[in-house]
Amino acid sequence: MSEVTLREYGPAVSVRLSSEAGRVLAASGILQSATPDPGREGHWLLRAGSRVGAVRTSGGTVVRIVPKTPVTRLFFLLGFSLDPAAAWRDSKEGSVDTGAYDDVVPALAHAVERQIDGALRQGVLQGYREVEETSLVMRGRLREAEQIRRHFGRTPPVETAYDAYTTDIAENRILRAATEHLLRLPGVPGAVRRRLSHQRVRLADAQPLIRGQQLPRWQPSRLNARYVPALRLAEAVLRGTSPEHRSAGADPLRVDGFLMDMNKLFEDFVTVALREALREHGLTACLQDSHHLDMARLVRLRPDLVVRTGDGRTPLAVVDAKYKVEKADGLLNADLYQALTYATVLGLREAHLVYAAGRQPERFHEVRGTAGTDGRGVRLYQHSLDLSREPAQLLTSLRQIADRLAGDTGHL
Repeated sequence: MSEVTLREYGPAVSVRLSSEAGRVLAASGILQSATPDPGREGHWLLRAGSRVGAVRTSGGTVVRIVPKTPVTRLFFLLGFSLDPAAAWRDSKEGSVDTGAYDDVVPALAHAVERQIDGALRQGVLQGYREVEETSLVMRGRLREAEQIRRHFGRTPPVETAYDAYTTDIAENRILRAATEHLLRLPGVPGAVRRRLSHQRVRLADAQPLIRGQQLPRWQPSRLNARYVPALRLAEAVLRGTSPEHRSAGADPLRVDGFLMDMNKLFEDFVTVALREALREHGLTACLQDSHHLDMARLVRLRPDLVVRTGDGRTPLAVVDAKYKVEKADGLLNADLYQALTYATVLGLREAHLVYAAGRQPERFHEVRGTAGTDGRGVRLYQHSLDLSREPAQLLTSLRQIADRLAGDTGHL
C-alpha cells in the first residue's frame, strides 16, 4: 500500500502512482489538481486544496492532507459550528477532546469514541419505533392494503404494524454507522480502534445503515440530550465521507475516507458565531439567505449571512466569510466586487468580508460613485481572524464584529 502526504494548499508533489490510482484521484475531486507529471514517467503531480483529512482509493493508495490550522483549533471550529452550546465544548480549552493526536483522522476517531462513550455511559438509549412485518399472529394494527395485496383470502400470515420499544432507533443507528466508518479509515491508532470496536459491540442491536441512503432523522429532546454532542459529531463523520465518481459505462470509483472542507468549516464557524452574538442585540441572522441580482430573478445570490431586524423582515447588514489570505497589496478585487453586489441588491450602505488571515484587523474601502444623501459612499469592510489564536480570543473578535454590525444598524 502506498501513502502520500500533502499539505493544504501546498505546492504540487510528484508521486509515483499507477495510472488507475491517479485516475481515481483526478476523478474524485478531492484534490485541487491531479495530473500526470510530464517530466517523470509513472508519476502524478498532486496538489491539495481546501480539503483536509485522509482517504484510501480502491487501489489501496492512502492520501493524507495535513491542515495549516492546528488540529485542536480545527476541531474547535467544527464543534462550535455543530453546536455552539457551552455543553458541547470542553470547559478549559473550548474545543473537542482530540487527545494527544495532531493529525485529523486519529484526532477525529478519538473525539468520536470519547463522545459515544459519554453518551452510552448511562446505557444504550431506547425509544419507540414503528415496525411493519409479516407475522403468524396478530399484533398491533392490521395493514389492510398489504394484507389484501400479498395474502388475499388467506390468513395467517398477517401484515401488521406496531410500535416497538427498542434500541434500534435512529440515534443508535447513526452512532453505529459512524463507529464502523471510523474503523475503516486509514491511520486510526490501535488503542482508539480497540475502543471503537467496543462501542460497536454496545450498539450491535441497532441496524446498520445502507451506504448512499440519507441519514435517519432525529430530533433533540429531553430524552436524548446526553446523545446530542455525539450525534452532531457522528453526522459530521458520515457527511464527510468522500464521494463516489462514476464515469460513463464504468463501475464507480470508490474513495473511502474523511475530509473536511476548510472553506465550508470557516464559513460555518464565522456565521454561527456571529448569529449567536447578534442574538444578544435582538437581531436575526439569516444564513445563506437567497436573493436575486436581476429583476427577472435569473441570477441568484446567496450571501453567507444577512443581518435582519428582530422580526426578520428588514435587511440591515451583510457578511461574507472567506477562507483565504489577503494578497500582498491587501486587495482581493473579486471579493470586493461580490460584497458591493450584495450591498447594492439589499440596499445597504455597507458590506463586510471576514478573512481567515490578514495583516490588519480591519480596513475599509469607500466606493466611488455610490454617495448617498449623507455624502458617504458604500463602504466595504475587511476583517481578519487569526485561527492560531485561542478559542476565547477568536470568539471575542467575532463578538466585536457583531457589535460593529449592531452599532451600524442602529442608525438605519
